[in-house]
Amino acid sequence: MGHFWKKTRNILWGEPPSTREERKLLFKIDWFVLSFVCLQYFSNYLDRANLANAYVSGMKEALNMQAHDFNNVNSMFTVGYTIAQIPQNLLLHVVPPRILFPLNTLIWGSLTMVTAAATNVRHLYVIRFFQGMAEASTFVGAHFIMGSWYKESELGKRGAIFSSAAQVATIFSGVLQASIYHNLNGLHGLAGFKWLFIICGLITWPIALYGFLCFPDTPETTSARYFSPEERKLAISRLPPKPKTKLDLTLIRRVLGRWRIYAMCLIWFSTLKLLSIPISQPPAGKIVGGELESIGSNSLMALWMKASVDPKYTVQKINYYPAGGTVVAIAALLGTAVWTDYTSKRYQVNILIAACMLISSVILLVYNPISTAGKFFAFYLSGVSYAGQASNFGWANDLARDDDQERSVILAAMNMMSNAFNAWARHCPI
Repeated sequence: MGHFWKKTRNILWGEPPSTREERKLLFKIDWFVLSFVCLQYFSNYLDRANLANAYVSGMKEALNMQAHDFNNVNSMFTVGYTIAQIPQNLLLHVVPPRILFPLNTLIWGSLTMVTAAATNVRHLYVIRFFQGMAEASTFVGAHFIMGSWYKESELGKRGAIFSSAAQVATIFSGVLQASIYHNLNGLHGLAGFKWLFIICGLITWPIALYGFLCFPDTPETTSARYFSPEERKLAISRLPPKPKTKLDLTLIRRVLGRWRIYAMCLIWFSTLKLLSIPISQPPAGKIVGGELESIGSNSLMALWMKASVDPKYTVQKINYYPAGGTVVAIAALLGTAVWTDYTSKRYQVNILIAACMLISSVILLVYNPISTAGKFFAFYLSGVSYAGQASNFGWANDLARDDDQERSVILAAMNMMSNAFNAWARHCPI
């Protein structure tokens, strides 16, 4: 029985390091690196998801938002997020991550609270644009940092846990908004959706403080006191050796003259974008989903429920029911991460994603009208699309371990292409 549990543990979490010193080091990396990037990404996605939760909980009417205003606001966020991807990720080589990450967290958290004071949609355009710029370092920056600390066999599961933090935030945002709407709506003259922005913004402050005090930067640059000199040397030596590279003009040649950026951008784009879908709503209007991931990040299921006339959903149900797709996303992330770390066959995850995306797209597009249960199934199934985050970005990290600056650009370019397409797709005519 002991052998069975040991083997099961090794499959689910990987084989433990062979020495006590490395086990202790890995525990510290998980505690200080993984915990912070997960908390940061949780607050990041909480501040993204709350816009849709606010929209279906009274903001649309309060700001007199018209047909395409919600899509336009999301697009302004995506534009800021996209154009800042590469600059923000390269800044990690100039500004210490222990400063840049928490500083950006404070900026977007403060902008989230400012959103509560918006009186028209133009205010939302400006706020969300700069919020997108501040959030640009979070996802790809965290993947870069994890790729700097973890071995290939450790990276997949940690990447999945990191990505799952965003899904937990999506669930929490809906539950939080439903609770706020029930308990705080009208308190001190503020609508419930305004309290959501204030509370979500305040959540970022202690997370930023934790980053300022405890985040260790990278193995080569860390000065964290909880690492001994021997542990710092071990953190470097346990990863493959790499030549010293610089952030200078040769980076252009190093990136564009190699195949890696083209391959990884093509894999990421083709897996999630070439099967993009337009999702029709009832007569109240349309939502364009540039990718099935946007069903979660843009809360498309909640927007469909908001527009639904038969059946008619309450505000609480609109905030609760989409959590089913998020649960599927978490299960897909963790399950595929265990598989890829065990087999090293990351391409198989993309095959699974493509199959599930195709089924979901066909149900939503071809079988129309379909039953409410059929729509729920299709929306929930789309959560599998999130599985590609951990596997594909872990893949890119492994491919470019020999050049930190190139690795930064590749990770940012993958996410940049994804979001650029998503911004365009929201306005694609159906």
